[in-house]
Amino acid sequence: MSETTATETSLRDHFLIASPYLEDPRFHGTVIYLCEHSDEGALGLVINRPLEIQLGEILEQLDMEGGELEQPVLMGGPVQNERGFVLHRPGTTDWQGSMLVSDQVCLTTSRDILAAIGEGEGPGEFLVALGYSGWAEGQLEEELAGNSWLTCRADANMMFQTPWQDLYKAALAGMGIDLNQLSESTGHA
Repeated sequence: MSETTATETSLRDHFLIASPYLEDPRFHGTVIYLCEHSDEGALGLVINRPLEIQLGEILEQLDMEGGELEQPVLMGGPVQNERGFVLHRPGTTDWQGSMLVSDQVCLTTSRDILAAIGEGEGPGEFLVALGYSGWAEGQLEEELAGNSWLTCRADANMMFQTPWQDLYKAALAGMGIDLNQLSESTGHA
């Protein structure tokens, strides 16, 4: 399993939470888990926007066992939406194409983990996404400066155990923000 190192200012292993005022419909109300962030750019997966496809359907398309699995597949982002990603807890198995993001989270892009999941031998906690969210050099920093995103250290338990429909509010609550207390309008002093 490969491991890359984060820089001092890296937001790797952080949640990128869409500001309630972010108007881009592709990201409004999303929580993104940042798998990589460096001077060269960033890569993350939206972890709270399901597609209209179940994991079992994908496994069947790949001629793998597990067609009965009803776990939703997530829209990881608008880039390469035919490419699959599995976020999961580290374990004793080394999957091909795995990267340790933190001591709590791995990212795997190889088919062997999907086959194991279909056979009931995969990781106990995992999320499957198609596509990813990517930022070129300096792009994420510009968006952060424009208040498009809120950031906080990722909580793996929240990521893997909170239902996708509750994740946005839970992530904001983890930062001490209550959506019901935010004003619909902005003011200037």
